[in-house]
Amino acid sequence: MSVATETPRMIDITPGSADFRRRERRRKLVRGSIVGACLLYLTVVLLAPLVGIVLSAFSEGLPKIAETLTAPEVRHAFYLTFQITIVTLLVTTVLGAVTAWVLVRHRFRGRRIMNALVELPLAMSPVTVGLACVLLFGRGGWFEPWFEARGIQVLFAVPSMILVTIFICIPFVIRSVAPVLEELGTEEEDAARTLGASTLQTLLRVILPNIRWGLFYGIALTTARAIGEIGAVLIVSGNLKGKTETATIYVLTAFEERMDTEGYIVALTLAVISIVMLGVIEISKRRKIREVMG
Repeated sequence: MSVATETPRMIDITPGSADFRRRERRRKLVRGSIVGACLLYLTVVLLAPLVGIVLSAFSEGLPKIAETLTAPEVRHAFYLTFQITIVTLLVTTVLGAVTAWVLVRHRFRGRRIMNALVELPLAMSPVTVGLACVLLFGRGGWFEPWFEARGIQVLFAVPSMILVTIFICIPFVIRSVAPVLEELGTEEEDAARTLGASTLQTLLRVILPNIRWGLFYGIALTTARAIGEIGAVLIVSGNLKGKTETATIYVLTAFEERMDTEGYIVALTLAVISIVMLGVIEISKRRKIREVMG
């Protein structure tokens, strides 16, 4: 007794065939669905809140914006924010680039632990960072007697605000530079050493030019994080109006005091600074790529 078997149909994928057109339609449908989902996500999570902030900030017109941005407490808040940000950038840029180079180029005992510790600020809540600073430098803290004997106030002053901001921003430069170093390899560095270049010369003339775009992205992310930090800074600052009030703390205080428009204006200013910085870096990178390729 014989059993009839059905021969499977061969799929014709030559261009112009019905199977080929069917596959192309399915591929375009899947691709369009993914793109549409991403655009919907960006619209709901990013663009819609930003548009809402813009509309709220301009709700009372340009005179209100000018009045808010020129108010003494707002100018002091921005000044303090930029002061903290600049110091944070100087520290995290130098130490971050060096740390990334050490983690990628060197093998030593404890390297894995060090690599994991780099991620610690991202895993910890900013509030926990602030409380840790209070434990170290507050009344009865571990280091408080030493600083008090020398007349240095750390807690509820700018030094503690800078310390917690640096701790929170440490990973951004490291994680932006490390993948670039791994991709570059060691050929150019080995060639520089063969030609007699010192470690410092190799760092300045070979490594830095090659990692500059990763470094710039790390700086941009650090800047955005530093000017937007509030959790840890709020705890260690004491929220002293006109003294330790940063721009983000001003926004929080403005909403608590029902000064919603002023809060939206300052928040929009901070957002614009971050967006402009990222945009300038991206445009500069694309222009440099075109110059190299063209």
